[in-house]
Amino acid sequence: MGAGHSHATGDATPRKKLLIAFSITASVFVVEVIGAIITGSLALLVDAAHMLTDVIGLAMAVTAAHLTNRPPSERYTFGLRRAEVLAALAQAALLLGVGLFALVEGIRRLFEPPQIASGSLLFFGIIGLVANIAALLVLMSDRSRNLNMRAAFLEVVNDALGSVGVIASAILIATLGWYRADAVAGILIALLIIPRTIILFRASGSVLLEATPPGLDLADVRRHILDLPHVVAVHDLHASLVSTDLPILTAHVVVDDTLAPEDSARLLRRLQECVAEHFPVSIEHATFQVEAVSHGGEGAAHS
Repeated sequence: MGAGHSHATGDATPRKKLLIAFSITASVFVVEVIGAIITGSLALLVDAAHMLTDVIGLAMAVTAAHLTNRPPSERYTFGLRRAEVLAALAQAALLLGVGLFALVEGIRRLFEPPQIASGSLLFFGIIGLVANIAALLVLMSDRSRNLNMRAAFLEVVNDALGSVGVIASAILIATLGWYRADAVAGILIALLIIPRTIILFRASGSVLLEATPPGLDLADVRRHILDLPHVVAVHDLHASLVSTDLPILTAHVVVDDTLAPEDSARLLRRLQECVAEHFPVSIEHATFQVEAVSHGGEGAAHS
């Protein structure tokens, strides 16, 4: 016997907001490339390169949002919900490459600082910061909706920090004549990028490796199920994430022989309510296989 369940519905990712953020970011990328050519600034070049990864990343996020919102089919029974995880993983790989480049080039320029036009650098830095703030405001309300939105939001956050670095280096060059400030800003941007890529890699890899959803204690789940009337054992208990907003759980529940057939439906409802309401992670998509002790369920529980 198995329990019924339903898929999450609704617009999993707000595509219009991602499209707005993509348009803003793409425009700023073009402006910053022009600025990097004019000024010769590493900080601006790195920020432009970072912006390019954001343009690509946001394009992937928009694509993933489109795929994620497609309904389930006979071939893809959960739909394409995992596309958001793959997109976040690809964005992390892009950011890692940019971060390593910025770190190496920044260290090199510490020893050979080039001459940089601080006025132009400041101008392009301010344009970048204003645009990034606009994109942040667009994405902020949905930043925690799923891993795809989280990755997109953090892309823009790092861009904003990069623009702050560009502005700070321009001010230091203009006031103190310290041209190494540009290299220092580039290195700092890299140090902001690299840890974030590791976070995204870990979060994406955790979903792809079907780890237990963060915040869910399977031992606690097992105890709650065992506390239900007639339940004598639980085995093959598994929990994972199809996508960051779709946790699933399966289990074999062994019951004693006193459970009347007409009471099985009531037990299944209680099992569903247990995993949906009693834990920090609400699991609305759960499947339970109920086994009677007399049919070998108890032996299976210890296998």
